Parts: sequence; structure tokens; C-alpha cells
Amino acid sequence: MALMAMIRAMRPHHWLKNGLVFVPILLNHDVFDLDALRDGALAFVAFSLLASAIYLLNDIVDVEADRRHPTKCKRPLAAGEITERQAYAMIPLLTVTAFALAWLLPQPRLFLMALGAYLVLALAYLFVLKRKLLVDVLGLAALHTLRILAGNAAGSIPLSSWLLAFSMFLFLSLALVKRYAELRITQDQSGLKKAGRGYHAEDIEALSQLGMASGCTCALIMALYVDSAAVKERYAHPELIWLLCPIILYQMSRIWFLARRGQMPDDPLVFMIRDWRSQVTGAAVVGILVAATLLP
Repeated sequence: MALMAMIRAMRPHHWLKNGLVFVPILLNHDVFDLDALRDGALAFVAFSLLASAIYLLNDIVDVEADRRHPTKCKRPLAAGEITERQAYAMIPLLTVTAFALAWLLPQPRLFLMALGAYLVLALAYLFVLKRKLLVDVLGLAALHTLRILAGNAAGSIPLSSWLLAFSMFLFLSLALVKRYAELRITQDQSGLKKAGRGYHAEDIEALSQLGMASGCTCALIMALYVDSAAVKERYAHPELIWLLCPIILYQMSRIWFLARRGQMPDDPLVFMIRDWRSQVTGAAVVGILVAATLLP
């Protein structure tokens, strides 16, 4: 039973987010390259193990606050299903294994740098940044963007400034959704209680406006990207990439509509991965990219 509780404490359902390391492989048209897929899989496992180590440390640091939280009190450590000693023992094991896996890559240096940067930023977020107004959401956006940069490093794929800009605004919007959803849960009925993490209940509308603006900026970056030389060189039918813009606008708008209705969990990225409508839009994006590449 303690083993199953430990696995749940490692939050394997959040490992889905580490699939972001495959984004550069997809956009570089390497989905049929077995070597690229192997390197992406190693990067995925390494990030998943390191992220689990951070989650365990987070639960240790926040255990008392989690016990008072309406939903986080069910986490294995807060619920008493595992002990702090057991959690502490797993953290170095997961961390060392993650960095050891990186050495199996053909060119591990850049990936190790990305993995190290993720660890440093995650620790800074855990102990300092998550309590700072707006710095916390910028930190979350950077943590997700680092996964994409790690995918570039693992596959020895050149970095795209367009992808970097798109990712930062996309993940900033999703980080703001996360904070918005948490603020809705923690504020009291009068709406006047300080909601923690540097935010007050009255900040909720500003978070919403900033998040929706960031989401719309993603579509703007995509529209500018369509007319760039990079698209004309990479795709046989670059005009089809225009179809991604309304899909992005729909997806980001829907996320925020659900958040404002109180129907968004505290991790929108995991929600998008599991939500069938998001899966359909994701499949449509892949279909458009394939068609733009392969149609005669």
C-alpha cells in the first residue's frame, strides 16, 4: 500500500506534460526517425523522474498547508499514507537516475544543461518564486518552455525563436489559468480574504485579463510565423498553417471560459491532455501540419 501511495505522490499523471520534449521532434518532421524518437523517450523519462523528485520535495515543504487545503489534503504525504522520511529517501534516487539517463543520449551536454536549469528553476520556484506576484507565473511558463528546449537538445535540433516565443506566451496563459483557478478555490465567500502566493481575491479579474491577452498573443505569433521564410522553406503548402490560428484562438478562449465558470482544475495542461475536445483540436493541428508537409 505504501508503494502505491509513493507512486501517487510522484504524480505520474503529470508526466504527460513532459511529452512537450517531443514537440521539436514533431515540428522538425522527425516522427519516423527511430533515433530521434529514442532520444525523445530518454528525455521524457529523465524529465518525468526529475519532476517527481520536485513534487515530493514540494509536498514535504507544503505538507502543513496541504492538510488545510480542500483538495490537496488528499495527497499521500498530507494524508499520512507515506512518511517524510520515505519521501526524502526517494528524492535523491529519482534525481540521480534522471541525470544518469541523460548520459545515454548521443550528445548529452546540452540536455544536461537544460535538465540542470530545470532543477535550479524548479527549486527557486518552490522556495521563493511561487510566493511572488506575477514572478510565479513567469517561472511556471519558463519551466514548461524548458521542456521544449530540452527536446531540442536531446534531438540535436536547432532552436526556433518562433517556437520559443509561442511557447512562452502559451504557457504564461496556462500558468495564469492555474493561478486563477487556485484563487477561486481559496478565496472566501466575501471575496476579501488574502488568497496567498502574493495574490489577493480582488486580483482575480486582472489575472483573467492578462491570461486571455497572453492566449490571444499566441495566435498573433502563429499568424506572423505563417508569413515567415521559415514556413515557406519547411512546408509545401504554408498557406494551410493559417488554419492553426482559429484553432489556437478557440482552444485558449475555451480554457478561459471554463476557468471563469469554475470548471477548470488546478492544472490546465493536464486538463487539455485529458479533455476530448482538446484532443480533437490537437489531432486537427497535427493533421494540418502533415497536410502542409505532404500534400503534392
